[in-house]
Amino acid sequence: MKFSFKNDYSEGCHPKILEALVHYNLDQQAGYGEDQYSVKAKDLIKEKINNPDSDVYFVSGGTQANLIVISSILKPYQCVISAATGHILNNETGAIEATGHKILSIEKEDGKLTPSDIIPVLENHKNIPHQVMPKLVYISNSTELGTVYTKNELEGLSLFCRDNNLYLFMDGARLGHALTSEISDLSLEDVAKLTDVFYLGGTKNGALLGEAIIINNLLLQEDFAFNIKQKGALLAKGRLLGIQFLELMQNDLYFDLAKHANQQAMKIKNALLQKGASFLSDTFTNQIFPILSHELIGILLEKFEFYVWKNIDEKSSAIRLITSWNTSDEAVDDFIEIIDNH
Repeated sequence: MKFSFKNDYSEGCHPKILEALVHYNLDQQAGYGEDQYSVKAKDLIKEKINNPDSDVYFVSGGTQANLIVISSILKPYQCVISAATGHILNNETGAIEATGHKILSIEKEDGKLTPSDIIPVLENHKNIPHQVMPKLVYISNSTELGTVYTKNELEGLSLFCRDNNLYLFMDGARLGHALTSEISDLSLEDVAKLTDVFYLGGTKNGALLGEAIIINNLLLQEDFAFNIKQKGALLAKGRLLGIQFLELMQNDLYFDLAKHANQQAMKIKNALLQKGASFLSDTFTNQIFPILSHELIGILLEKFEFYVWKNIDEKSSAIRLITSWNTSDEAVDDFIEIIDNH
């Protein structure tokens, strides 16, 4: 069986989570997220972001989180600004548009938005009331290209959004990987201070499923629970999500798992750099995009699964490799051995 570098959710979940689910399986608990595990997990998250006034909600997946957050914030005539590589634009089957909200996209090679990127969009949408109104800026950290925001970049973007009456929403499907990147100077507390809403992704970092939506802006907290229920995201057995996030946040397991994934990716990246390989983007998370010859790609595909991401020329293409919380040294060493021998 081939080892997969296609994504970071091929495995089930970390053993500690599975053990906890089994251990607490027969406990009778309140439903709809009112169980003791969900309450403890939410309190622990608030403690880690140093904001007891934030609201925390657990949902099953990233698309669900993006859909519910964005549709709950925007009025019918308002729209969202996103990088052209944004997950909501390319990988969510028009979920945002299906709620009646337009996405204004910005082409960025690194997948990150800056105030200077957004200014022209605002300037081009002043024909009131004939155009949609930009109201929310959507970013991902790490981005779909594996790049990360620095503290200075996020501070600048946050200030710009507040000065221009825009909400800032961070997709955190891989937030653990971003924060534990060797070049990151952001903390979880920083993210909470600088965004109106963000979420902690569990699906791609050791959970069976689940994301934790964290609403920092008090104005956006009102009636949010109604949106969770109306969109079919309020689980009767909310404990299934609460137990998982309690395990992930206790003793910083969440960050340990993300750091492991990053380290495994960096081993492969460094091996490729030593062989003179170039990359589509310079990343320090668990996603890397090396540009390799078609011959070498064919050899690697005999033993590993990964996406051929972008054709570069007639002789080479960029591939995407993603490591996970469970990527073994053996798999990484086997991959590197093929690289070294070719």
